[in-house]
Amino acid sequence: MEVVPVIDVARGEVVRGVKGDRASYKRIVTPLTASSEPAAVAGALMALYPFRKLYVADLDGIEGRGRNVHLVPTLSAALGQSEIWIDAGVTSPKAARAVLAAPVATLIIGSESIERVAEFADIAAESPHRTILSLDFHGDEFMGPRRLLEDSTLWTDRVIVMTLARVGSDEGPDLVRVGEAIARGGRRKIYAAGGVRDADDLAALKAVGAAGVLVASALHSGRITPAHLRKFEGRGKRTPV
Repeated sequence: MEVVPVIDVARGEVVRGVKGDRASYKRIVTPLTASSEPAAVAGALMALYPFRKLYVADLDGIEGRGRNVHLVPTLSAALGQSEIWIDAGVTSPKAARAVLAAPVATLIIGSESIERVAEFADIAAESPHRTILSLDFHGDEFMGPRRLLEDSTLWTDRVIVMTLARVGSDEGPDLVRVGEAIARGGRRKIYAAGGVRDADDLAALKAVGAAGVLVASALHSGRITPAHLRKFEGRGKRTPV
């Protein structure tokens, strides 16, 4: 099972997400680095463990304040070839092409940003194998066109089940909702996001069949350690550089 670290970026700095209440997100404070600058936080996460991917939520783009167009180039310069999954609130093929212009970028299409299924299809068609659908929930409410949730034939090969109300909440992942997506997704890889507290939650998600999990707070708090990551990803010890 793959573990993907997460950073939320707003107004040029990394913030700590709590329960999807973005208005209350504060500058991140982490023992991994004294800086809240995105490249510094991303670099500190990679120093903790050689992650192959990084998930980035560009909250300015998602909330309509304008995308941080320099975010992916800046992060890629710091991270090398690590794949950057980015949700920037993309709502058009043109915007998708701009994100995908960076070779290391994978486009996340958040259902909360989509008004019509046809709009989603047009965006995803730009590069289907470099596009991931995020099914976004806030509490029991699905955020996006209902058909996008109900018709799994519309889904991309990789899908994130994002439970925003559990982000940073210490409530644990939504195993039922993730399990339902796995059951309906066929061969698609389903990733869980929101509420992961520790290695026990990683084990529970692996048991229901999740292909991967997005994690933030538990990495900064040390409740998920490099030893846990090696165990769940099935990788050997990191070779010192």
